[in-house]
Amino acid sequence: MEQRNVTEFVLLGLTENLEGQKILFVVFLLIYTVTVAGNLLIVVTVVVSPTLDAPLYFFLGNLSFMDGVYSSTVTPNMIIDLLYEKKTISFQACMAQLFVGHLLGGAEILLLVAMAYDRYVAICKPLHYLTVMNQRACVLLLLLAWFGGFVHTVVHLLCVYNLPFCGPNVIDHFICDMYPLLKLACTDTYVIGLTVAANDGAICVVIFTLLLISYGVILYSLKNLSQEGRRKALSTCGSHITVVVLFFVPCIFMYVRPPSTLPIDKFLSVFYTVITPMLNPLIYTLRNAEMKNAMKKLWRRDPLGPSSCPFR
Repeated sequence: MEQRNVTEFVLLGLTENLEGQKILFVVFLLIYTVTVAGNLLIVVTVVVSPTLDAPLYFFLGNLSFMDGVYSSTVTPNMIIDLLYEKKTISFQACMAQLFVGHLLGGAEILLLVAMAYDRYVAICKPLHYLTVMNQRACVLLLLLAWFGGFVHTVVHLLCVYNLPFCGPNVIDHFICDMYPLLKLACTDTYVIGLTVAANDGAICVVIFTLLLISYGVILYSLKNLSQEGRRKALSTCGSHITVVVLFFVPCIFMYVRPPSTLPIDKFLSVFYTVITPMLNPLIYTLRNAEMKNAMKKLWRRDPLGPSSCPFR
């Protein structure tokens, strides 16, 4: 029979220094505000701007939605915890945070694959682009991304939910994550740890490799474009590659290794749960003239006027 005496966990957070917590409170509150505002602006711009009806912006709007919700899964709790000396989270809330975090993280990884495929078809198969990347195909790719994220997070939840937690309940982290939880279980978790490493590691390494290969093929194909087309494609692909590197490098470092916890894990987690969702909208808007022009037009017209869906 399952034994679980632990009903809540104590999070040590990023630092136990009270002055440091006050500084981090202000910093992360500012970052979270920028993250939500930036990603919400992109979502609204994509939805209401008639000029942004291409599949690229359909995916970009959904990526911004995922980033905003993903950040909201972790950052608000972390900000609130910085106001208290003792930080606790119930077992059920911990499982919910684990589920939603890995659901959105897995879905975002697969959405980046869909965006890479969209760029491949647009640059390498331009005559077939409108036929291949039609509305049905784009919605299907989005649903597959969500389904893949769901399968990924269910595997994690099944690994940890029924473990016996009967002793220590202190997590040296600011969120509920797999390796710190496995460390607290009152049983041998070596095999489960390998399963988690294989799940996360395989996704990170395989997809990161596929993305690098696909963008390599795309960049090689740019020689067939005009100078203006090459410049525009480089700008778009440069944004995508930057986001891919920012997201995958910390994840690969954390999960492509034997199951263990390291002091640097907390700071890497901050990078891909807090910093990256803030940088994504900045990266995509600063390097995309169409997006910047659409945002300018959005501010100049009635927001309640005629709107447009991502496909017409």
